[in-house]
Amino acid sequence: MGLIFSLIIGALAGFIGSKLFQGSSNGLLVNLIVGIVGGLIGGWLIGGVLGLGGGNIIGQLVEAVIGSIILLWLISKIKK
Repeated sequence: MGLIFSLIIGALAGFIGSKLFQGSSNGLLVNLIVGIVGGLIGGWLIGGVLGLGGGNIIGQLVEAVIGSIILLWLISKIKK
């Protein structure tokens, strides 16, 4: 159940991140990958570095969305 939940949160976070980050239009698979990697980045940054880890579903989603936006920003800088 944990893997399926992580995939759902990742896909949702990737979708939200791509909508919030201007100039980023991706498909479902890319959103899923960006959301999962963004969740790892957000969990490490917010939970590990800042010590503000979200224990509930909303907190995890917020961490993943923030991580997704950071990842999309980094990708846009690398492409330029």
